[in-house]
Amino acid sequence: MDQNIFFRELEELERQFASQKPELELTVRDGEVEGYVVVHNTLASIGGPLGRCGKGGTRITPTVTLDEVKMLAQIMTLKNSAAGIPLGGAKSGMRADPNSPAFEKQYRRFVSMVKPILREHGGIFGGFGFDIGGRPEHALWACDELGSPHGFTGKPLELGGTDYDREGIAGYGVAVAARTALTEQGESVSGATFAVQGVGAMGAAVIRYFTEYGGELRAVSDPRLGGSYTLSKDQGERFGAILTQEGIAQAKDYLTRQGLKPQDSEAVLREEVTVLFPSAVQEVITGDGSIVRSRYLVEGANNPTTAEARTALHRRGVTVIPDFIANPGGILAAFVELTSTASIEENIKNRTKVTQSKELTERKISENVAEVLRLVKNVHCEPVQAGRFMALRRVVSKQ
Repeated sequence: MDQNIFFRELEELERQFASQKPELELTVRDGEVEGYVVVHNTLASIGGPLGRCGKGGTRITPTVTLDEVKMLAQIMTLKNSAAGIPLGGAKSGMRADPNSPAFEKQYRRFVSMVKPILREHGGIFGGFGFDIGGRPEHALWACDELGSPHGFTGKPLELGGTDYDREGIAGYGVAVAARTALTEQGESVSGATFAVQGVGAMGAAVIRYFTEYGGELRAVSDPRLGGSYTLSKDQGERFGAILTQEGIAQAKDYLTRQGLKPQDSEAVLREEVTVLFPSAVQEVITGDGSIVRSRYLVEGANNPTTAEARTALHRRGVTVIPDFIANPGGILAAFVELTSTASIEENIKNRTKVTQSKELTERKISENVAEVLRLVKNVHCEPVQAGRFMALRRVVSKQ
């Protein structure tokens, strides 16, 4: 494609996407319960196995607003389209404190009030899921309240789910994205050094899977670790194994026993490694991105790099794989939960949906990263522009 044609089409796609209005906005209130559901766009789901359907997680904070949920639903439209699955974008939110003693009652009531618009009841909302404030027991409460396992994704195996957090499917996808970025540019993953900011569910899974591909962990950072640590090859291997098998408290004890002293929390971003995985919070890489010394930056967190920094890094020759291309493993697992025909019994015995989710995640993310890098090479655009072009074409073309 000619460069001028690419940028003209991208500009028009962005204009049309920005003009799209949500297909559904719902606010529910009942005494102490207040919550929201927004289905932004279901065009990508046309012709798919779910019919017109939008999906995303459920954010639970005392301050969440309808405007916030609307913004997140629009992002889910982009992310689901970028993932290449026939599923529209949506988001739900509950204005509550998940630590409150009354929360279970409030949550069950919220689920009950939203029930009529769920896909299984003829609506276009694909159901609840995990986001900020989410906990494993919420899946149990939701499925119990609905009398069905189909309205919540991210469930344990015994409810027909994918064991999403335990398997670290989103982090698995980020590791796949990094592996693909390296191999597409003629580099080997074996021996590639890497650093991870944030070792929660996402970062821990990135460490687990990228190490399995041959990567060497050389730096980690997390507030629960007390800051950043630079590691030798052997220390990185041992830290990753302990984190995966025993948890963060034991991994921190290992660092202490090694006599390692924590550096400031940003030190991990300055490591001279092959791949940097910012997997914690948004906008940690700002300005001209000069803090970054890696050759690849693969975004595990949502929006960890500002637009200005992404552009500056690209101009310096750093390959940046944006979040919506690298980290849609969660929605890919959700799609499997919504569409797989495996019975609960089969799922428990064979972990069928786990396998299906990982296979779909590997296939889609590797294809998408390869396509992004081909566009970058052919039209001399930034990876984020290539990713948005791919995603928006899949949505806007169906208007």
